[in-house]
Parts: sequence; structure tokens; C-alpha cells
Amino acid sequence: MNPKSDRYSHSRRTFIRNTGAAVMAAPLILPSSVMAKGKTSPGDKINLGLIGCGGLGKANLTACAAHPDVVVVAACDVWKERLDPVVEKYKKTCTGYTDFRALLRHEGLDAVIIGTPAHWHTIQAVAACEAGVDIYLQKPMTMHFGESLVVRNAVRKNNIICQIGTQIHASEHYRRMVELVRSGNLGKISTVRTFFVMNEAPNGIGKGENTNKIPEGLDWDMWVGPAPMQQFNPNLVKDAFYHCFWYDFSGGWTPGMAPHITDLPIWAMELGYPTEISGMGGRYIIDDDGDAYDNHEVIWRYPKLTMTWMHSSANSHGWAFQGMDKTGAGYETGTRRRLGIYFHGSNGTLISDYGTHMLIPEGDRMNGMETPKKSIPSSPGHELEWLECIKSRKQPSCSPEYHIKVDAPIQLSTLSLKLGRSIKFDPDTEQIIGDYNAANMAIPEYRSPWKFPKEYL
Repeated sequence: MNPKSDRYSHSRRTFIRNTGAAVMAAPLILPSSVMAKGKTSPGDKINLGLIGCGGLGKANLTACAAHPDVVVVAACDVWKERLDPVVEKYKKTCTGYTDFRALLRHEGLDAVIIGTPAHWHTIQAVAACEAGVDIYLQKPMTMHFGESLVVRNAVRKNNIICQIGTQIHASEHYRRMVELVRSGNLGKISTVRTFFVMNEAPNGIGKGENTNKIPEGLDWDMWVGPAPMQQFNPNLVKDAFYHCFWYDFSGGWTPGMAPHITDLPIWAMELGYPTEISGMGGRYIIDDDGDAYDNHEVIWRYPKLTMTWMHSSANSHGWAFQGMDKTGAGYETGTRRRLGIYFHGSNGTLISDYGTHMLIPEGDRMNGMETPKKSIPSSPGHELEWLECIKSRKQPSCSPEYHIKVDAPIQLSTLSLKLGRSIKFDPDTEQIIGDYNAANMAIPEYRSPWKFPKEYL
């Protein structure tokens, strides 16, 4: 709720009063040397940094570094074995850091990729905003609804160019699906179903790996950061896939995967916020060192539309996306990750995943309807689009202004799961309605000394 905007001018006190929350938090305090930097002008090189040198961050950095106008000047990680190879790769220009705040003070830094685990995203994104640095922020954008507002508002207030890393949004396939939905061929769409499944039952990522023995060169306290402290576990730090088995470091598989999948219907149908969110599920089968749910069912109620989400970590049946076996004679019986989106219209149903689709007419209601012509321009690539926007100073397609409509419903769905009840939401005021506990829990408590940046609510 940006104090410079009339619509979002009400204070934290108003937010608490209207939603029934009562939470005390202190602002994020940065070193005084972190000052706003000048913006890159057309024709200049973009001095780029990376926070989080794991697989996703390195992939984003590689894509950006291929652009001739990019110079990799800084990299940061709390684990030496991940930081050193990145610095070595770009050794002519790159300085290594173990504290993101020091990286943000790097002289001449224009932009940064944030590829850390999700529990760090809000603090680091706000710090980058306040340093005047443009941001490529990996998904999920946040882990809590209050954080969704904070990141959006910090980007808005500080005039930052920000792209959220839902790279599927840049695909040609998604563009064609948006055109199909908007063509009207399906008729009125009243139900959308989305899902992501896999089968890690019953052992998940294994059990008994928690230890007090921390690898040499890893600052475990800094890795855990604002999350609750726990013992080191080698599975937790392997890569982003494993984060989703721990609730405190990911929010589970719904924030981990739904941003890619629900993005398509939200984009195609230009959905705003839902008015009611119902999430249910739990940890029923998987028994491992993690603690995230293995089943999550969600209903989002929009005006004249219902959208659902289903996740299971204990069964990988994929309905129309089950796939055929190698002979083509029957359905595939093996376990693997499967996902899909169903648009149910009065004339027919469109089903899609990341790269394929099928139209199923309601009788003859789609007879004579033509495939719409291509109207949405191709993306130059998700990272390249961001780089171009840094120069033009126009927000990219997945800026927080757009992506909050994807992120906030997801975070409210996991909150509903925790509470065990539905949440009612006012899209106009961006507030939870009449639920003290829900509004309270929507704003996370960070482990000391980290402070929730309440000034951006």
C-alpha cells in the first residue's frame, strides 16, 4: 500500500484494523552506505549481479550474460563452493561476496538476479529496491500474502524494473493458448482446473539426515536467514526442487509450481483477485525429514468463475496428460511429474500443459470455428525481455504489478490450508475480510535480527 498512491494511502494501522490483525514488526535496516544508484541509459552496459549461485540463479545469469550489453560484475552466495565457480567463470569483471548487502553496494551495479530460496526473496528484493537496483526475482515471488504487497509496493515506490522468473510465460505455446481462450471459441468459461502431481511416496527425500555438522565454507546461519533455525540437512540445500519439501523455506509445492501453471488462466482471462479462497489438505503419506504437505486442494472463487488447484506428492496420475506407453496401446503406468490446465467453456473444453493442447467440443457447438490468428508477439526470452525493459524503463510482462494476481492467491491458499478454513478477500482494498487470525498470519515473523519491512504495506 504505497503511501504515494491514494488507493494505497492507508497505513499499517488501518490495514490491521480493517483485517483484524495486530502484529508488531520493525523495518528492514540497511547499512547507510546503500544508496540509490543511477538508472542505466540506452546504449550503456548493464552491470549485473547475482544473489544465490544455485542452479536457477546460474541459468538466469548465463542467459543474461549472453547479451552483449551485459557485464557480470558481482556474485554472492553464503556457500563458497557455489560462489567460487561463478566468480571464476566471469573472473575478468566479477567480484565475489558472501553478504547480499555488500553486493548491493558494489560500485556501478545496475541490476541483480535474486536466485535464493523463497524465504529470502522479500528481504532481498526490498533491499535491492532501496539500493535503486533493477531485479530479476525467481519465483515464487513471495511466501506470504503480506510479502506479496511489500514486494509490489517496494518496486512501485522505488521505480524499479522487475521481472518475476516464471519463464514459461515467455513460451510460444502459452501465447497461442491465450489467443484461443480470448477468441471466444470456447464460449463462456465458468470453471478452470489446474494441477501438478508427482509421486515421492512414501520416503520423500529420506529421513535421518538432520545434523549439526555443517559443510566447510557454508554460513548456515545466513542461509537460514529470516526463517526459523533448524539443523543442517544436505537434502535441503541440494537445489530448488528439494526446498519444496520444507514449508519454512518454500511454502511447499503450491508456491513452487502453481506460479507457472495458474499464470496461463490468469493471463488469458485477465483475472483480478479472487473473493474467496479455500485450501485443504495435509501431510498424509510422506514420512521424511521435510514437513510440507503432500496433498493440497484449492478453490479460488472469482466473479462468475471458479478456479481449482490440485497437488499431490503421493500420486502422479495425470488425467488427459497421463501419456501413452511405448507401444501406444495403453496409458503410461510409470510415475513422473505431470501438470495441466483445463478451461471448461459452454462450447467446449481446452486442455493444455506447457507444450501441448487438445480441444474437446460440446457436440457441434464449435463447428466452423477457426483457430485465431497469431496476435501476441513472440518473447525475446524472459531474461532478455527484462534486460530490454531496463533500458526502456518499461515494466516487463511479469512485473509484480501483474504477477501479484498470481502470487497473492497462491499465498492465501496455503494460509487457508494452515487455518483449516476459507478466507474472504476484498479485491478493491487488497484486504482479508473479518478474520483476525488470517490477517495476523498473512504477515510473517522473521527470525532476529531480520525485520519484516512493514513500511511497504
